[in-house]
Amino acid sequence: MFDTKRFGAYVSRHRKNADMTQSDLAEKLNLTRQAISKYETGDSFPDVSILIQIAEVFGITLDELINSGNPTKGESNIIKNIVDEDIENPVQINDIINLAPLIKPSVLGALVKKLGEDGIDISHIVALVQYLNDHDMLPLLESVEYGALDEELLGRIIPFLDISSKEAIVKKIIEGESDWRLLKTVIPYIEDMIEQLEAAFVDGALPKEAYDMIGEHWRTKLGRQE
Repeated sequence: MFDTKRFGAYVSRHRKNADMTQSDLAEKLNLTRQAISKYETGDSFPDVSILIQIAEVFGITLDELINSGNPTKGESNIIKNIVDEDIENPVQINDIINLAPLIKPSVLGALVKKLGEDGIDISHIVALVQYLNDHDMLPLLESVEYGALDEELLGRIIPFLDISSKEAIVKKIIEGESDWRLLKTVIPYIEDMIEQLEAAFVDGALPKEAYDMIGEHWRTKLGRQE
């Protein structure tokens, strides 16, 4: 797994061997000294365009720089493909998850798009949701395999989702692809869709227990406001 602290220590060692201050390196990269400090402590990771510049400043290859973070072969290939603007090569979901904190949301969305076309386990969505933008979350949720969805997983996902993604989950519940009992977790985040749920109950798509759950939510909320 890619180690940002090990990567940062490698950059720091090359900088000091070149007799450069953090400010010197920052000037060459058109960055702030604080940015360099975060790279060297492993608290941040450079954008891929900066990786190329760092390698050039120190006279090393991009492979040497990337491998300083001790990535897996899959992780190394992903980083190099991003640098080369080639994200169509096959990737493994675990490698993407490991690198997600280091990759721009737009690039990450493109990487997971083709995985989503074949379906992706909900547990993987949980690992990626905080790094993906709203635009990329919706198609991923629509293609997800919901068999493993439970209250814990849903509870970790739902706070990050936009209205369209929440609607996709509600649709799965109404259509019976997910357990209606998950509404207990969802309802506090989908109050604008309560009428849709009530209509589903009238149509027989949801049991009375689900309707009672909605009522309990409103009673609890009103009690808190009094």
